[in-house]
Order: sequence, then structure tokens, then C-alpha cells
Amino acid sequence: MQTALRLETTVLPGHRLEVSAPELPDGVKVEVIIVMPKKPDPLFGSVLEFLESLPPGPRAFPTWEEYERFLREEKNAWER
Repeated sequence: MQTALRLETTVLPGHRLEVSAPELPDGVKVEVIIVMPKKPDPLFGSVLEFLESLPPGPRAFPTWEEYERFLREEKNAWER
């Protein structure tokens, strides 16, 4: 029957690993498998890249001028 141990360790200076497990008898040959953590791929390189990836959708105002007119009207309503 094969036994497996799952241990975590830190890479030491000089690119060395040290594993200590009392379950391992002295002199026994073992197989060591090293799995490095995967770095998550960034979804987008920048905010601009994200914005450009968005699908075109409905806008609240068809033009910038209409948006500014709406803001002026809202501002005037509050100042009355």
C-alpha cells in the first residue's frame, strides 16, 4: 500500500527545500513532487482595456450635450 504525505514548506535561501516528517523512516527512498502555486492571470491590463471590452449598451443620454443639459436643469431645480 502506498502512503502519501501532503506537506507545505518554504523555499529556503539557495533555492533549497527542507522537509521534516516523523512518519518517514530513515534511509527510505521517497518521491518528491513539487507543485508551485499558479499566479492568477490578470483579467485586464488596465481600466481602459476593461472599458473597451464592455459590449455597447443603451445609454441614459444619446449625446454628451443632452447629458449636460439634464445636469444644468437638475442644478437649476435645486437652486430655486
